[in-house]
Amino acid sequence: MISVGIDISKGKSTVCILKPYGEIICRPFEVQHTEEEMGKLHAMLDKLEGEIRIVMEATGVYHLPVLMFLQERQYFVSVINPYVMKNYAKNNSIRRAKTDKLDSVAIANYGIDNWFKLQPYTADEEIYRELKLLGRRYRFYMELHVKALQELTHMLDYTMPGIKTMFKSWNEVNGKDKLSDFVEKYWHFDLISSMTQEEYIADYQEWAKEKKYHQSREKAEEIYRLASDGISTLSACTASTKMLIQEAIKVLRTVDGSLGTILTRMKELAKSLPEYDTVRSMGGVGDVLAVKLIAEIGDVRKLHNASALVACAGIDPPPYESGKFIGDHRRISKRGSSTLRKIGYEVMRVLKSHGEPEDNAVYLYILKKEAEGKSKKQAKIAGLNKFLRIYYARVKAIYE
Repeated sequence: MISVGIDISKGKSTVCILKPYGEIICRPFEVQHTEEEMGKLHAMLDKLEGEIRIVMEATGVYHLPVLMFLQERQYFVSVINPYVMKNYAKNNSIRRAKTDKLDSVAIANYGIDNWFKLQPYTADEEIYRELKLLGRRYRFYMELHVKALQELTHMLDYTMPGIKTMFKSWNEVNGKDKLSDFVEKYWHFDLISSMTQEEYIADYQEWAKEKKYHQSREKAEEIYRLASDGISTLSACTASTKMLIQEAIKVLRTVDGSLGTILTRMKELAKSLPEYDTVRSMGGVGDVLAVKLIAEIGDVRKLHNASALVACAGIDPPPYESGKFIGDHRRISKRGSSTLRKIGYEVMRVLKSHGEPEDNAVYLYILKKEAEGKSKKQAKIAGLNKFLRIYYARVKAIYE
Protein backbone atom coordinates (compact mmCIF):
# COMPACT_ATOMS: atom_id res chain seq x y z
CA MET A 1 0.00 0.00 0.00
CA ILE A 2 2.10 2.86 -1.37
CA SER A 3 0.71 6.34 -2.07
CA VAL A 4 2.57 8.59 -4.48
CA GLY A 5 1.50 12.23 -4.17
CA ILE A 6 2.41 14.50 -7.08
CA ASP A 7 2.04 18.27 -6.86
CA ILE A 8 1.94 19.50 -10.45
CA SER A 9 3.47 22.77 -11.62
CA LYS A 10 4.21 24.14 -15.06
CA GLY A 11 7.02 22.02 -16.51
CA LYS A 12 7.88 20.27 -13.24
CA SER A 13 6.33 18.35 -10.35
CA THR A 14 7.12 17.62 -6.71
CA VAL A 15 6.76 13.97 -5.71
CA CYS A 16 6.36 12.42 -2.25
CA ILE A 17 6.03 8.67 -1.57
CA LEU A 18 4.38 7.42 1.62
CA LYS A 19 3.18 4.24 3.31
CA PRO A 20 0.42 4.01 5.94
CA TYR A 21 0.95 5.56 9.39
CA GLY A 22 3.11 8.33 7.94
CA GLU A 23 6.03 6.06 6.95
CA ILE A 24 8.10 8.02 4.43
CA ILE A 25 9.58 6.01 1.58
CA CYS A 26 10.93 9.03 -0.22
CA ARG A 27 10.94 12.65 0.89
CA PRO A 28 9.59 15.28 -1.57
CA PHE A 29 11.76 15.78 -4.64
CA GLU A 30 11.35 17.57 -7.97
CA VAL A 31 10.87 15.93 -11.36
CA GLN A 32 10.99 17.80 -14.66
CA HIS A 33 8.36 16.93 -17.28
CA THR A 34 10.84 15.32 -19.66
CA GLU A 35 11.22 11.75 -20.88
CA GLU A 36 14.54 11.39 -19.04
CA GLU A 37 13.32 12.69 -15.66
CA MET A 38 9.99 10.85 -15.84
CA GLY A 39 11.87 7.73 -16.84
CA LYS A 40 13.90 7.97 -13.61
CA LEU A 41 10.66 8.27 -11.60
CA HIS A 42 9.29 5.18 -13.36
CA ALA A 43 12.45 3.23 -12.58
CA MET A 44 12.18 4.23 -8.91
CA LEU A 45 8.53 3.22 -8.65
CA ASP A 46 9.18 -0.04 -10.47
CA LYS A 47 11.55 -1.13 -7.69
CA LEU A 48 8.97 -0.65 -4.91
CA GLU A 49 7.17 -3.69 -3.53
CA GLY A 50 3.45 -3.43 -2.92
CA GLU A 51 0.40 -1.88 -4.60
CA ILE A 52 1.10 1.63 -5.87
CA ARG A 53 -1.52 4.31 -6.33
CA ILE A 54 -0.57 7.70 -7.73
CA VAL A 55 -2.58 10.78 -6.79
CA MET A 56 -2.44 14.22 -8.40
CA GLU A 57 -4.61 17.32 -8.72
CA ALA A 58 -6.27 18.38 -11.95
CA THR A 59 -4.33 21.46 -13.07
CA GLY A 60 -5.60 22.46 -16.49
CA VAL A 61 -3.18 21.09 -19.08
CA TYR A 62 -0.11 20.97 -16.85
CA HIS A 63 -0.85 17.53 -15.37
CA LEU A 64 -1.55 15.88 -18.74
CA PRO A 65 2.08 14.99 -19.69
CA VAL A 66 2.62 13.29 -16.31
CA LEU A 67 -0.76 11.57 -16.46
CA MET A 68 -0.24 10.20 -19.97
CA PHE A 69 3.32 9.03 -19.19
CA LEU A 70 2.20 7.11 -16.09
CA GLN A 71 -0.94 5.67 -17.69
CA GLU A 72 1.06 4.34 -20.61
CA ARG A 73 3.07 2.36 -18.06
CA GLN A 74 -0.08 0.88 -16.51
CA TYR A 75 0.03 2.73 -13.17
CA PHE A 76 -3.11 3.36 -11.14
CA VAL A 77 -3.52 7.16 -11.40
CA SER A 78 -6.27 9.12 -9.65
CA VAL A 79 -6.87 12.77 -10.58
CA ILE A 80 -8.45 14.75 -7.73
CA ASN A 81 -10.60 17.85 -7.96
CA PRO A 82 -8.49 20.79 -6.65
CA TYR A 83 -11.37 22.02 -4.47
CA VAL A 84 -11.60 18.64 -2.74
CA MET A 85 -7.85 18.62 -2.19
CA LYS A 86 -7.89 22.17 -0.84
CA ASN A 87 -10.54 21.30 1.74
CA TYR A 88 -8.65 18.15 2.75
CA ALA A 89 -5.40 20.07 3.27
CA LYS A 90 -7.18 22.82 5.22
CA ASN A 91 -8.88 20.34 7.54
CA ASN A 92 -5.66 18.47 8.24
CA SER A 93 -3.39 21.39 9.00
CA ILE A 94 -3.63 24.21 11.55
CA ARG A 95 -0.85 26.24 9.98
CA ARG A 96 -1.53 27.94 6.66
CA ALA A 97 1.91 27.23 5.28
CA LYS A 98 2.01 26.30 1.59
CA THR A 99 4.95 25.01 -0.43
CA ASP A 100 5.20 22.48 -3.24
CA LYS A 101 6.83 20.00 -0.83
CA LEU A 102 4.05 20.34 1.75
CA ASP A 103 1.43 20.03 -0.99
CA SER A 104 2.96 16.80 -2.29
CA VAL A 105 2.93 15.36 1.26
CA ALA A 106 -0.73 16.36 1.68
CA ILE A 107 -1.64 14.73 -1.64
CA ALA A 108 0.18 11.52 -0.71
CA ASN A 109 -1.62 11.49 2.67
CA TYR A 110 -4.92 11.97 0.88
CA GLY A 111 -4.15 8.83 -1.11
CA ILE A 112 -3.57 6.86 2.12
CA ASP A 113 -6.68 8.19 3.89
CA ASN A 114 -8.93 7.60 0.88
CA TRP A 115 -7.23 4.49 -0.50
CA PHE A 116 -10.39 2.49 -1.11
CA LYS A 117 -12.33 5.49 -2.47
CA LEU A 118 -9.77 6.44 -5.12
CA GLN A 119 -11.04 6.08 -8.67
CA PRO A 120 -8.62 5.46 -11.56
CA TYR A 121 -8.60 8.22 -14.15
CA THR A 122 -10.36 7.20 -17.34
CA ALA A 123 -9.88 9.55 -20.24
CA ASP A 124 -12.85 10.35 -22.47
CA GLU A 125 -12.92 8.80 -25.89
CA GLU A 126 -10.89 10.73 -28.42
CA ILE A 127 -13.97 12.35 -30.01
CA TYR A 128 -15.20 13.69 -26.67
CA ARG A 129 -11.75 15.00 -25.78
CA GLU A 130 -11.44 16.75 -29.12
CA LEU A 131 -14.95 18.18 -28.81
CA LYS A 132 -14.25 19.59 -25.35
CA LEU A 133 -11.01 21.18 -26.54
CA LEU A 134 -12.80 22.73 -29.51
CA GLY A 135 -15.64 23.89 -27.25
CA ARG A 136 -13.26 25.68 -24.89
CA ARG A 137 -11.43 27.34 -27.81
CA TYR A 138 -14.80 28.35 -29.26
CA ARG A 139 -15.63 30.11 -26.01
CA PHE A 140 -12.25 31.89 -26.09
CA TYR A 141 -12.82 33.14 -29.64
CA MET A 142 -16.36 34.19 -28.72
CA GLU A 143 -14.86 36.45 -26.05
CA LEU A 144 -12.61 37.92 -28.75
CA HIS A 145 -15.70 38.37 -30.95
CA VAL A 146 -17.40 40.38 -28.22
CA LYS A 147 -14.33 42.61 -27.79
CA ALA A 148 -13.95 43.11 -31.55
CA LEU A 149 -17.65 43.96 -31.87
CA GLN A 150 -17.36 46.43 -29.01
CA GLU A 151 -14.45 48.12 -30.78
CA LEU A 152 -16.40 48.40 -34.04
CA THR A 153 -19.45 49.71 -32.17
CA HIS A 154 -17.25 52.27 -30.41
CA MET A 155 -16.01 53.62 -33.75
CA LEU A 156 -19.53 53.67 -35.17
CA ASP A 157 -20.65 55.80 -32.22
CA TYR A 158 -18.47 58.52 -33.75
CA THR A 159 -19.70 58.17 -37.31
CA MET A 160 -23.13 56.50 -37.15
CA PRO A 161 -24.57 56.72 -33.60
CA GLY A 162 -27.48 54.32 -33.16
CA ILE A 163 -26.79 52.17 -36.25
CA LYS A 164 -25.80 49.14 -34.14
CA THR A 165 -29.43 48.65 -33.03
CA MET A 166 -30.54 48.35 -36.67
CA PHE A 167 -28.52 45.25 -37.54
CA LYS A 168 -27.49 41.96 -36.00
CA SER A 169 -23.87 40.96 -35.75
CA TRP A 170 -22.44 37.52 -36.61
CA ASN A 171 -25.05 34.75 -36.71
CA GLU A 172 -23.84 31.37 -35.42
CA VAL A 173 -26.35 29.47 -37.54
CA ASN A 174 -25.69 30.91 -41.02
CA GLY A 175 -22.36 32.65 -40.44
CA LYS A 176 -23.57 36.02 -41.76
CA ASP A 177 -22.72 39.40 -40.23
CA LYS A 178 -25.13 42.01 -41.53
CA LEU A 179 -23.67 44.83 -39.44
CA SER A 180 -20.16 44.39 -40.87
CA ASP A 181 -21.49 44.05 -44.41
CA PHE A 182 -23.52 47.24 -44.04
CA VAL A 183 -20.90 49.51 -42.44
CA GLU A 184 -18.27 48.30 -44.88
CA LYS A 185 -20.25 50.13 -47.58
CA TYR A 186 -21.93 52.85 -45.52
CA TRP A 187 -19.40 53.70 -42.81
CA HIS A 188 -20.57 57.29 -42.20
CA PHE A 189 -23.97 59.01 -42.06
CA ASP A 190 -22.74 61.58 -44.60
CA LEU A 191 -22.56 58.84 -47.27
CA ILE A 192 -26.29 58.24 -46.76
CA SER A 193 -27.57 61.78 -46.20
CA SER A 194 -25.69 63.04 -49.28
CA MET A 195 -28.25 61.11 -51.39
CA THR A 196 -31.96 61.75 -51.70
CA GLN A 197 -34.21 59.31 -49.89
CA GLU A 198 -35.28 57.56 -53.08
CA GLU A 199 -31.69 57.33 -54.29
CA TYR A 200 -30.62 55.76 -51.02
CA ILE A 201 -33.54 53.31 -50.95
CA ALA A 202 -32.63 52.10 -54.44
CA ASP A 203 -28.95 51.87 -53.47
CA TYR A 204 -29.78 49.98 -50.23
CA GLN A 205 -32.01 47.49 -52.05
CA GLU A 206 -29.29 46.86 -54.62
CA TRP A 207 -26.78 46.25 -51.80
CA ALA A 208 -29.22 43.90 -50.02
CA LYS A 209 -29.79 41.94 -53.22
CA GLU A 210 -26.06 41.58 -53.80
CA LYS A 211 -25.48 40.39 -50.20
CA LYS A 212 -28.61 38.18 -50.27
CA TYR A 213 -30.45 40.03 -47.52
CA HIS A 214 -34.12 41.01 -47.41
CA GLN A 215 -34.66 44.05 -49.65
CA SER A 216 -36.79 45.98 -47.16
CA ARG A 217 -37.90 49.45 -48.19
CA GLU A 218 -39.09 50.14 -44.62
CA LYS A 219 -35.62 49.35 -43.21
CA ALA A 220 -34.00 51.66 -45.79
CA GLU A 221 -36.38 54.51 -44.88
CA GLU A 222 -35.65 54.00 -41.17
CA ILE A 223 -31.90 54.11 -41.76
CA TYR A 224 -32.23 57.23 -43.89
CA ARG A 225 -34.19 59.02 -41.13
CA LEU A 226 -31.54 57.98 -38.59
CA ALA A 227 -28.77 59.31 -40.84
CA SER A 228 -30.59 62.59 -41.45
CA ASP A 229 -31.21 63.22 -37.74
CA GLY A 230 -27.97 61.73 -36.37
CA ILE A 231 -25.00 63.84 -35.32
CA SER A 232 -21.59 62.44 -36.30
CA THR A 233 -18.64 63.58 -34.20
CA LEU A 234 -15.95 62.53 -36.70
CA SER A 235 -15.80 63.93 -40.20
CA ALA A 236 -16.12 61.67 -43.21
CA CYS A 237 -13.28 63.64 -44.75
CA THR A 238 -10.79 62.31 -42.20
CA ALA A 239 -8.81 59.44 -43.75
CA SER A 240 -8.19 57.84 -40.35
CA THR A 241 -11.92 57.47 -39.68
CA LYS A 242 -12.60 55.11 -42.57
CA MET A 243 -9.34 53.26 -41.99
CA LEU A 244 -10.13 52.53 -38.32
CA ILE A 245 -13.64 51.30 -39.11
CA GLN A 246 -12.36 49.08 -41.93
CA GLU A 247 -9.67 47.63 -39.65
CA ALA A 248 -12.26 46.93 -36.94
CA ILE A 249 -14.39 45.11 -39.54
CA LYS A 250 -11.36 43.12 -40.67
CA VAL A 251 -10.55 41.98 -37.12
CA LEU A 252 -14.18 41.07 -36.43
CA ARG A 253 -14.42 39.02 -39.63
CA THR A 254 -11.17 37.22 -38.88
CA VAL A 255 -12.43 36.18 -35.44
CA ASP A 256 -15.83 35.21 -36.89
CA GLY A 257 -14.06 33.12 -39.51
CA SER A 258 -12.24 31.23 -36.77
CA LEU A 259 -15.51 30.70 -34.92
CA GLY A 260 -17.13 29.34 -38.07
CA THR A 261 -14.23 26.96 -38.73
CA ILE A 262 -14.25 25.61 -35.17
CA LEU A 263 -18.03 25.22 -35.14
CA THR A 264 -17.98 23.33 -38.44
CA ARG A 265 -15.45 20.87 -37.05
CA MET A 266 -17.49 20.46 -33.85
CA LYS A 267 -20.58 19.64 -35.92
CA GLU A 268 -18.66 17.00 -37.90
CA LEU A 269 -17.51 15.29 -34.71
CA ALA A 270 -20.82 15.57 -32.84
CA LYS A 271 -22.82 14.11 -35.74
CA SER A 272 -20.63 11.00 -35.63
CA LEU A 273 -21.79 10.24 -32.06
CA PRO A 274 -24.85 8.04 -31.38
CA GLU A 275 -26.51 10.62 -29.11
CA TYR A 276 -26.47 13.53 -31.58
CA ASP A 277 -29.95 12.98 -33.04
CA THR A 278 -31.42 12.44 -29.57
CA VAL A 279 -29.90 15.65 -28.18
CA ARG A 280 -30.82 17.60 -31.32
CA SER A 281 -34.47 16.56 -30.98
CA MET A 282 -34.81 17.93 -27.43
CA GLY A 283 -36.85 21.10 -26.97
CA GLY A 284 -34.86 24.35 -27.18
CA VAL A 285 -31.82 22.64 -28.73
CA GLY A 286 -30.82 23.64 -32.24
CA ASP A 287 -27.88 22.66 -34.44
CA VAL A 288 -25.43 24.90 -32.57
CA LEU A 289 -26.60 24.30 -29.00
CA ALA A 290 -26.69 20.51 -29.54
CA VAL A 291 -23.02 20.55 -30.48
CA LYS A 292 -22.09 22.78 -27.55
CA LEU A 293 -23.98 20.61 -25.07
CA ILE A 294 -22.36 17.38 -26.22
CA ALA A 295 -18.92 19.02 -26.24
CA GLU A 296 -19.22 20.31 -22.67
CA ILE A 297 -21.02 17.32 -21.08
CA GLY A 298 -18.96 14.68 -22.83
CA ASP A 299 -19.64 10.99 -22.26
CA VAL A 300 -22.52 10.61 -19.77
CA ARG A 301 -21.47 7.00 -19.10
CA LYS A 302 -18.72 8.31 -16.80
CA LEU A 303 -21.41 9.80 -14.50
CA HIS A 304 -23.08 7.48 -11.97
CA ASN A 305 -26.49 9.19 -12.13
CA ALA A 306 -28.42 12.24 -13.33
CA SER A 307 -27.70 14.15 -10.11
CA ALA A 308 -23.99 13.97 -10.95
CA LEU A 309 -24.68 15.74 -14.25
CA VAL A 310 -26.66 18.43 -12.42
CA ALA A 311 -23.73 18.83 -10.02
CA CYS A 312 -21.33 19.15 -12.97
CA ALA A 313 -23.33 22.20 -14.05
CA GLY A 314 -23.16 23.62 -10.52
CA ILE A 315 -26.93 24.12 -10.25
CA ASP A 316 -27.48 21.66 -7.39
CA PRO A 317 -28.61 23.28 -4.12
CA PRO A 318 -26.46 21.53 -1.47
CA PRO A 319 -28.38 20.22 1.58
CA TYR A 320 -27.96 22.06 4.86
CA GLU A 321 -29.20 20.50 8.09
CA SER A 322 -28.26 21.09 11.71
CA GLY A 323 -30.23 19.57 14.56
CA LYS A 324 -33.90 20.28 13.96
CA PHE A 325 -33.14 22.96 11.38
CA ILE A 326 -33.48 21.96 7.74
CA GLY A 327 -32.58 24.59 5.14
CA ASP A 328 -35.03 24.29 2.28
CA HIS A 329 -34.25 27.57 0.50
CA ARG A 330 -30.72 27.01 -0.78
CA ARG A 331 -28.86 28.77 -3.56
CA ILE A 332 -27.22 26.79 -6.36
CA SER A 333 -23.67 25.72 -5.57
CA LYS A 334 -21.95 27.05 -8.73
CA ARG A 335 -19.27 24.40 -8.04
CA GLY A 336 -19.36 23.16 -11.62
CA SER A 337 -18.77 24.18 -15.20
CA SER A 338 -19.74 27.79 -15.82
CA THR A 339 -19.68 27.01 -19.55
CA LEU A 340 -22.29 24.27 -19.13
CA ARG A 341 -24.46 26.61 -17.06
CA LYS A 342 -24.33 29.28 -19.77
CA ILE A 343 -25.14 26.81 -22.55
CA GLY A 344 -27.95 25.27 -20.52
CA TYR A 345 -29.43 28.66 -19.67
CA GLU A 346 -29.36 29.58 -23.37
CA VAL A 347 -31.31 26.39 -24.11
CA MET A 348 -33.89 27.39 -21.50
CA ARG A 349 -34.10 30.91 -22.92
CA VAL A 350 -34.73 29.55 -26.43
CA LEU A 351 -37.22 27.02 -25.08
CA LYS A 352 -39.20 29.70 -23.25
CA SER A 353 -39.09 32.38 -25.95
CA HIS A 354 -40.11 30.05 -28.80
CA GLY A 355 -43.00 28.50 -26.87
CA GLU A 356 -42.60 24.75 -27.13
CA PRO A 357 -45.53 22.31 -27.57
CA GLU A 358 -47.76 21.73 -24.56
CA ASP A 359 -46.40 18.20 -24.07
CA ASN A 360 -42.82 19.44 -23.47
CA ALA A 361 -42.09 18.53 -19.84
CA VAL A 362 -39.35 21.11 -19.32
CA TYR A 363 -41.39 23.95 -20.83
CA LEU A 364 -44.38 23.07 -18.64
CA TYR A 365 -42.11 22.85 -15.60
CA ILE A 366 -40.79 26.38 -16.21
CA LEU A 367 -44.36 27.68 -16.50
CA LYS A 368 -45.27 25.85 -13.28
CA LYS A 369 -42.37 27.45 -11.37
CA GLU A 370 -43.30 30.90 -12.67
CA ALA A 371 -46.90 30.30 -11.55
CA GLU A 372 -45.56 29.43 -8.07
CA GLY A 373 -44.03 32.90 -7.84
CA LYS A 374 -40.46 32.11 -8.90
CA SER A 375 -38.62 34.76 -10.91
CA LYS A 376 -38.05 34.05 -14.60
CA LYS A 377 -34.38 33.34 -13.93
CA GLN A 378 -35.12 30.96 -11.05
CA ALA A 379 -37.74 29.18 -13.17
CA LYS A 380 -35.24 28.70 -15.99
CA ILE A 381 -32.61 27.31 -13.59
CA ALA A 382 -35.20 24.87 -12.24
CA GLY A 383 -36.07 23.95 -15.83
CA LEU A 384 -32.38 23.39 -16.59
CA ASN A 385 -32.16 20.98 -13.66
CA LYS A 386 -35.03 18.96 -15.11
CA PHE A 387 -33.62 19.23 -18.64
CA LEU A 388 -30.24 17.78 -17.60
CA ARG A 389 -31.93 14.85 -15.86
CA ILE A 390 -33.92 14.09 -19.02
CA TYR A 391 -30.73 14.52 -21.09
CA TYR A 392 -28.93 11.98 -18.91
CA ALA A 393 -31.76 9.43 -19.08
CA ARG A 394 -32.20 9.65 -22.86
CA VAL A 395 -28.50 9.56 -23.75
CA LYS A 396 -27.71 6.83 -21.22
CA ALA A 397 -30.51 4.71 -22.73
CA ILE A 398 -28.79 4.81 -26.12
CA TYR A 399 -25.72 3.03 -24.73
CA GLU A 400 -27.58 0.43 -22.68
